[in-house]
Amino acid sequence: MLSAVAIPLVGAPLIALTGRFPNLREAVTLISGGALLATVLSLVPEVMAGGRPALVLLEIMPGLQLGLQIEPLGMLFAVIASALWIVTSVYAIGYMRGHHEEHQTRFYTFFAIAISATMGAAFAGNVLTLFLFYEILTLSTYPLVTHHRTPEAMRGGRIYLGILMGTSIVFLLLAVVWTWSLAGTLEFATGGLLGGLRETGQLTDAAIAILLGLYVFGTGKAALMPFHRWLPAAMVAPTPVSALLHAVAVVKTGVFTVMKVAVYVFGIDLLAESGLSDWLMYMAGATVVIASLVALTKDNLKARLAYSTISQLSYIVLGAMLASGLGVVGGSMHIATHAVGKITLFFCAGAILVAAHKTEISDMRGLGRQMPLTMFAFLIGSLSIIGLPPFAGAWSKWYLVLGAIEAEHYFAVGVLVLSSLLNIAYLLPVAVSAFFPGDGESGGGVHEAPLACLVPLLLTALACLALFLYPDPVLDLVRLIGEI
Repeated sequence: MLSAVAIPLVGAPLIALTGRFPNLREAVTLISGGALLATVLSLVPEVMAGGRPALVLLEIMPGLQLGLQIEPLGMLFAVIASALWIVTSVYAIGYMRGHHEEHQTRFYTFFAIAISATMGAAFAGNVLTLFLFYEILTLSTYPLVTHHRTPEAMRGGRIYLGILMGTSIVFLLLAVVWTWSLAGTLEFATGGLLGGLRETGQLTDAAIAILLGLYVFGTGKAALMPFHRWLPAAMVAPTPVSALLHAVAVVKTGVFTVMKVAVYVFGIDLLAESGLSDWLMYMAGATVVIASLVALTKDNLKARLAYSTISQLSYIVLGAMLASGLGVVGGSMHIATHAVGKITLFFCAGAILVAAHKTEISDMRGLGRQMPLTMFAFLIGSLSIIGLPPFAGAWSKWYLVLGAIEAEHYFAVGVLVLSSLLNIAYLLPVAVSAFFPGDGESGGGVHEAPLACLVPLLLTALACLALFLYPDPVLDLVRLIGEI
């Protein structure tokens, strides 16, 4: 566990020191990524066998410590993040060189620090440790968001930092302190840390509703409306950063935190019996629909994908707030299925920028004749996000619908169906129109992005298919969450 946090953290200064030698710098990045993935995968068998390895890093006072512990949800998140770091790093090499980006060493250095923070969050053994790594992740990704140092980038960075730090300090930190005062501990517990306090009268229904709201809205990285504006603002960053934000680290840390708090702090039994998560289920449902409608209005491809991400993240919040076993399975599985689908779409957007220098959807008609592999991968990623078989997103949406039926929340079923129709409306026209005659034909034959950009997006598109055909490894893991 400690190695998983340390490997990218040790890799970061080595990347900085080799900055004058680009090939060596990128080799260090890829070696660090390979070592991290091997380390994370070595931990999977023990967790699947029921083990919950733990490590105390620092005892602040009796009952309050910084520590690591692996449970199934964190194991899933760590595998996704470590695997996609390698793919994103390969893609970044092609993108950063093909687009002639400056300050590439700084980019790879802070990327590694962000992955270290992500591993710490994934393996956090208690709420305090999760909060600490959550904040480190925010600070380490700020230089990535402001990478270009233009006035627009700096403005986007201020929104990014302001919303994420503001929500975590005002809401999330208050929730952490309140939990400590109520329970006398911050350790995650199967069945929920606060599960018994309602029965003894120590925790009223009003307090549960307020505390849950502080946790959910304090986790700004989950992008639940109205605390979502940081995500579109961060699209000023290079596309590999967008991929990091949307699939590998930042937003997934947000929804992972919401799911982990729901399962291991409150407990799904407490939430189901009290019904006090229902209001947040409605908030998540509203975010799903409203963000999808906004996505329909965006002509800039990255902006459309950003609002799509806001909508898709609320699927996971919705799954947690359903407070049902199948809802948790569906929401947790969506962390994986959305990751491979959305990273494919962002990789394609970056490849289009590098090869065709286009950012607006209205300019991409006919582009599929120049970039057939890229646009075909975009189609696969779109179908996965929509939730159509035989692609990964079909499984997570299926279990979310079953979870909503199990909890008798038919509003959520309607939201999921409506959202899928809106997904079709804002994603499929991009892919379909690319293969019809238009301005995109003017390039004179096939002209794909550099191989280092093309191969990763084809691999992640293939992963959308593979996760549908072979979902058992992910399903077996998420079914262990809270001993579901």
